[in-house]
Amino acid sequence: MTLSRRKFMINSTLLGCSAAASPLLTPLTLAAAPGDNRLVVIVLRGAMDGLDVVRPYGDPDFARQRPSLGAGEGAGDLDGFFSLNEALADLMPLWRARELGFVQAVSTPYRDKRSHFDGQDLLESGSNARDGAPQTGKTGWLNRALALMPGAQAETAFSVGQSRMLLLDGPQPYAAWSPGSDLAMSAQTELLLARIYADDPLFASSAEMAMELSGKTDDMAGGGRRGAAKALASFAAARLNEETRIASFSIGGWDTHNGQRRNLVRALKELSEAILELKSGLGSHWQRTTVLAITEFGRTVAENGTAGTDHGTGGLMVMAGGAINGGKVFGQWPGLGELDLYQNRDLEPTADVRRYLGWALRDLFDLEASALGSSVFPGLDMGHNAGIIA
Repeated sequence: MTLSRRKFMINSTLLGCSAAASPLLTPLTLAAAPGDNRLVVIVLRGAMDGLDVVRPYGDPDFARQRPSLGAGEGAGDLDGFFSLNEALADLMPLWRARELGFVQAVSTPYRDKRSHFDGQDLLESGSNARDGAPQTGKTGWLNRALALMPGAQAETAFSVGQSRMLLLDGPQPYAAWSPGSDLAMSAQTELLLARIYADDPLFASSAEMAMELSGKTDDMAGGGRRGAAKALASFAAARLNEETRIASFSIGGWDTHNGQRRNLVRALKELSEAILELKSGLGSHWQRTTVLAITEFGRTVAENGTAGTDHGTGGLMVMAGGAINGGKVFGQWPGLGELDLYQNRDLEPTADVRRYLGWALRDLFDLEASALGSSVFPGLDMGHNAGIIA
């Protein structure tokens, strides 16, 4: 399938506005699909420490492994065993409303090398490879899922940031845009642009979004990140309120080798703001929305000598939205004793994160489980329904 001339012009025109996109900006892509359900996938780049986000304070080995990190019950008890990190306190009302949930001890098939690049590559491609070896002709699992949806079509899609997201790469067409720190237009130029595009709603909408996002991301291009994820979530919500049904973007800042208490709080605040912005922006559509936040791998169980944690294996998936079966911590807990750990250092993965992603796609878009376990997530044993969608 090829892009129409009009979509090609939007794509090339907006990309031409940017010559130096900030590496701190993150991609956002969108696609249209049939039905009323909505899916937002957030990639948490840098390997989030799930043990500090949803703390297993009920495990007797937790305090021993983390003498200075994550001790105590955090923002509030979740279920008598897990508690929530203080930085996510604003999300506790969602937990009580069953609009927030988590899956502990999950991972992709990737093991041992613990490379961010390989781990993110496998997370977004949905590959069954364990070693992260580069593959030719890679496509993203969301793009392959779109191919299974009758009536799915490409909507004008924006990739906000310097790098593309593999998650939606593939034969299903979508457009992209990279705002840059040099996208500065005078008032006269903005007025001229508005007049040129006035008679074409699609051009006008794209231009308006370009200027709005450029303004919101100026601080990020200058070295800060405040409001970045919230701005992307606001943009995604606006599109999801129209014909878009699937959106994805990423949030960085999760690589907490040192000073984890300070750095993780900053990243969690961004995630919290993004989720709450989606809920606010989507209005009544929130009840048909599922938000899945995933990361390339977890971190070591024991804290290191610089008050941080290193690259690990088993991790955490965050879920939000009115469509989820929330108020639960899903997954089989492996324990934190020395004999329970993966390679004597990491949380042992007890489930493939792709299984939860697959069942979410199955329940949201009525896709065949057999197709999900073959073409969308090759080599995946879907098993029984994980039950994360209400």
